[in-house]
Amino acid sequence: MSVRRDHGGDTPPVPPSFAAALASIRAVTLRPEISLEETPAPQRLSPYAVALQAEVVVDDEEAATGRFVLLHDPAGQEPWDGEFRVVTFTKGTVELDIASDPMLTEVAWSWLTEALDDRGAQARAESGTVTRTASQSFGAIEDRPPSGDVEIRASWTPVTPDVGAHLLAWADVLSRVAGLQPLPAGVSTLPLPRRR
Repeated sequence: MSVRRDHGGDTPPVPPSFAAALASIRAVTLRPEISLEETPAPQRLSPYAVALQAEVVVDDEEAATGRFVLLHDPAGQEPWDGEFRVVTFTKGTVELDIASDPMLTEVAWSWLTEALDDRGAQARAESGTVTRTASQSFGAIEDRPPSGDVEIRASWTPVTPDVGAHLLAWADVLSRVAGLQPLPAGVSTLPLPRRR
């Protein structure tokens, strides 16, 4: 896993806390429907960053996509209330009646807070938005069925460098958005090679 370091000249070694966070991410095993690959991390937001892109495929169709970014500033940043910040984006297609339900935004946000709690991913300074859209096609493409989308943009500050639990919580949200059923208790997934 490469790390984007926003330093000029000589590059200092990765701080131990960020190295620990990266190790916790590498140790995560996701369910087989989710493919994960590293992508370029954003610039100028923090001295250290790593970004992951995810895709959920169900019945050979893309059901959801997302991005998980971990930022690290050893000096801390006041808005973060800490040295780390997780920034996520999740998007999936939902049935039109679900997209039209005004409660969807609150329900989708609860997916995130519940997933963090369920995974024991201690966090603070949570913020974000949930957007729902409905689409109806016309003219030459009017035969397409009505559809909807839900997008969850969220960020939070992990309390410890154990960011693996936060990645798992976000993957749980991605699975919910994709319409996947939770794995039964006691069932674990086997590690799969990650695309690079």
